[in-house]
Amino acid sequence: MPEAGAPPSRWPALLVAPAHLVPRLLLLVALLLCGFTAAAAPRIGVVTMQPGEIFFERFGHNAILVDDPAKGTAISYNFGYFDPTEPDFIARFIRGDMRYQLVALPLEDDLAYYRDVGRGVSLQWLNLPPADAAELAAALAENARPENAHYRYDYFLDNCSTRVRDALDRALDGGLARQMGGSRGDTFRSEATRLASPDLPMWLGFDLGLGPAADQPLSNWGDAFVPMRLAASLRDAHGPDGAPLVAEERELLPHRLDPEPAETPRRWWLWLLAGVIVGGALAWAGRLAPRAVAGLALPFWALSGVIGALMLFIWFATAHRFGWANYNLLLMSPLAWALLPGGWRLTRGRAPGRWFDILLRAMPVLATIGLFTHWLQSLPQQNLHWIVLVLPLHVGLMLGLRTR
Repeated sequence: MPEAGAPPSRWPALLVAPAHLVPRLLLLVALLLCGFTAAAAPRIGVVTMQPGEIFFERFGHNAILVDDPAKGTAISYNFGYFDPTEPDFIARFIRGDMRYQLVALPLEDDLAYYRDVGRGVSLQWLNLPPADAAELAAALAENARPENAHYRYDYFLDNCSTRVRDALDRALDGGLARQMGGSRGDTFRSEATRLASPDLPMWLGFDLGLGPAADQPLSNWGDAFVPMRLAASLRDAHGPDGAPLVAEERELLPHRLDPEPAETPRRWWLWLLAGVIVGGALAWAGRLAPRAVAGLALPFWALSGVIGALMLFIWFATAHRFGWANYNLLLMSPLAWALLPGGWRLTRGRAPGRWFDILLRAMPVLATIGLFTHWLQSLPQQNLHWIVLVLPLHVGLMLGLRTR
């Protein structure tokens, strides 16, 4: 029998250790728990892929890397996946209602394609507090669940890069947005045409098809729709503790393709010179050989009508908001199709008809209105180069083909 008042065994005696040892034990436990939490916290990085050669790869790409030492995994969270085999994929693409999704896959699997096609890949390890890193990793895992993964894609406002930007900003409690308020002077048009410039049809599509909404000045926050611009902004950002947000940057894959296109100034006077030379030649030749000039004008009018009809379709029948209210409609419109019958009669040596002369005069008038509209706007659509090219062509055809 134990003595009265004595503990029944030696183990319970430890639980009633002297009072001066209790704070030390609690501190030891707390340190052990903090050390375990820090060791188990995932490491967050941003993976940036350089532009490729296929048209939908021209803007580059990026993803968030979660390196979890507790699980021994390095998962790439990639917001750029779409399924072209969906039954309504083409119809959705035309309407501007595209469905993209977030996919979580091992980093090596994500890199395999870029290694095969020669696209460079870099990694920026971020200096995030352990709690913020763990919260971001959990949010990405939840977002990648099949029922949460899809989102409505927008080329400029909600794409793979803006999703990466927004996820990082939430992890920093809005700290990233507060640091990206400056501006490089870019616009959606300038960045889209710069990156599309190696592909002439793609460049033409963006430059002709984008309306005035694409010419609003962008902050660095808006500029981050381009993955390479986001990577540049991250280099200048700081974490909650004031330290640089990017703790380390390294190359994962070398870039074996042409480098990212540089910014080039628009020399509108070269476009004007070309327009005046060609327009003058049309006016002179039209008085001497109207049938030949009419034959040259037919494809120009047909193409102008097609481009104008596409711009009207984008404006009134799609959700491609950055193509709405396009002032290039004053330069190229479906009205040009009405010139085709008279132009065809001219090529046959016959009179083109009364309406032909009226429409022939209307085309340069509309283009001139486009020029005044450009001058009168405080933030005009950046299409001066197209105006000074196309207006002289319309004037030249009017002078060369008008009825004597």
